[in-house]
Amino acid sequence: KKQNMKKKSLSAKKIIHKQILYYLNNKKINKNYKIFCEYLEKNNCNKKTSLCVAISGGADSLALAFLTKCFSIKKKQKVRFFIVDHKLRNDSTKEAKYVKLLLSKFDINCKILKWFGKKPKSNIQGIARNKRYGLLEKACKKNNIKNLLIGHHIDDLYENFFIRLLRGSGLKGLSSFGETDYEEKNNICILRPLINFEKHELVYISKKVFNFYVDDPTNRNFFFQRSRIRKIISEFKKEGFDKKKLNLTIKNLKSANRTINFYVK
Repeated sequence: KKQNMKKKSLSAKKIIHKQILYYLNNKKINKNYKIFCEYLEKNNCNKKTSLCVAISGGADSLALAFLTKCFSIKKKQKVRFFIVDHKLRNDSTKEAKYVKLLLSKFDINCKILKWFGKKPKSNIQGIARNKRYGLLEKACKKNNIKNLLIGHHIDDLYENFFIRLLRGSGLKGLSSFGETDYEEKNNICILRPLINFEKHELVYISKKVFNFYVDDPTNRNFFFQRSRIRKIISEFKKEGFDKKKLNLTIKNLKSANRTINFYVK
């Protein structure tokens, strides 16, 4: 009986995997999947490397979950998925459980990491980000995982640049948010395979595959600096703001920072 159940389970899994990979027949999605794979291969993510994926339920993280799942099926790669429940909103736990249930239907099995304790009254997003990374890095360490995949995209890169500019950051600060970061304390490499993707591309993937994504209300709350920066960037577009030129500026700053570091060493 146990063997029959196991065979049925494997058979059901094969059907689900076939259904997931079917979406790669879509030209738009397939093009983005190839870019995603190139990034992971460039960062030496192979069969011997285990991966951890951070999921929030937003369009970017769901697209990341789908692309990583496709990669894991095709490359027979071991991947773990984690959802962080910050418990900052009343419905966050319900939301996390729903995302977990939704993804389980795609054989994407998530574990929910919860942030317990007193919540901050100020610098909420900054403290929440640090707590999120702390929980994820702890989970990576526990499972002996060296690579943590985050769903940051190119719009996050621009927002981060302006936030740091307003803080008076120097060359290092303005150029430090990039494709990869190394967390020395826990020996973990933070990978951003979606950093050259635009938000609308990730929304397209999430809608097409899951027909769902969480629209976090804090994204429209101007109490938070990032939301205000996002609005300012949209206003800049009316004045001819060119994202490609800003991207070139950031790349030039990174190059200058690397050069200075090289000669200092």
